[in-house]
Amino acid sequence: MNKKLWRVGTTYIPVTNVELSSEWYENKLSAELSYKDEDKAILNLASQSIFLVKTNENQSSNFIDIYGEERFSITFEVDGLDALEVIHRDFIENDIRVGAIEDRGHSGRNFVFYDLDGNKFDVWSELSPIFKEKYSIS
Repeated sequence: MNKKLWRVGTTYIPVTNVELSSEWYENKLSAELSYKDEDKAILNLASQSIFLVKTNENQSSNFIDIYGEERFSITFEVDGLDALEVIHRDFIENDIRVGAIEDRGHSGRNFVFYDLDGNKFDVWSELSPIFKEKYSIS
């Protein structure tokens, strides 16, 4: 048995209203709901389980870096700049709060978006080579 961490299986995201947030993730991000009760919802999104966990107001998964900038804790990947631009447009058309497409000085481009509770997420135009190889994406 190989004793190492293999993957991230679940990400927990704080939300104030499980019902509204789960509908938002389903309708805006095409997440698939697999379970929901008053305290949590379990969604399948981007090959991962996402738990939306009911919290008090003014909590998010964001954090402040040493330069005082608010940072995201999750980056979603898409396959190429064209896909990034299409998703960016789709998010705008679906009234999702998004930032501009940015050149951050590394390969590809990124933009950020926010959910109903202000949780900040990143989208990057580059699929990881291991993921592409595993799923035969060229």
